[in-house]
Amino acid sequence: MLIDSIKTYTYKEYLTYDENERIEIIEGKIINMSPAPSRIHQEIITEILFKIRKYIESNNGPCKVYPAPFDIILKNDDEDIINSKNIVQPDISVICDKSKLTDKGCTGSPDMIVEVISPYNPSNDYVRKLNLYEKFKVKEYWIVNPMKKNILVYTLTDNGYDAPTAYTFDDKIKVNIYDNLEIDFNTIDI
Repeated sequence: MLIDSIKTYTYKEYLTYDENERIEIIEGKIINMSPAPSRIHQEIITEILFKIRKYIESNNGPCKVYPAPFDIILKNDDEDIINSKNIVQPDISVICDKSKLTDKGCTGSPDMIVEVISPYNPSNDYVRKLNLYEKFKVKEYWIVNPMKKNILVYTLTDNGYDAPTAYTFDDKIKVNIYDNLEIDFNTIDI
């Protein structure tokens, strides 16, 4: 499909795209998603998702965790959902307010998002999405880079995101939205 670089796209246009066309809309601009992710990318997502889900289940927690493709519609408080200019599909989304969940995905900010870097579009995760997730007050944002074997963890404060805490694949990382969940990257077999 032809993309008009001047046009501002919304959720209304997003709904007209074919399911097989992998796109996101950030600040009204269409961002084509990269080709199918690598095996390592998928392995990392699976392991993190499994550990979070296991923790939620063992603690009878209210949160839900979803892998991509799963639509997150970020909208301003006064904005009708159909006019939202920000629709993303994070690699992992953790949503603790079930009223945000719909049959189509999540309307509103997840509590936590994890993005695993792809070599095709790193600036999307490091710049565009970082700014977007801060703007829409995602409490915790992880950027996992399998090429450099590092993780940046951003936590939301009253003033936005603090400088990230940097980790390696040799570290245990606390999931800040929970009191006692750590993910040991040493146990992720990649």
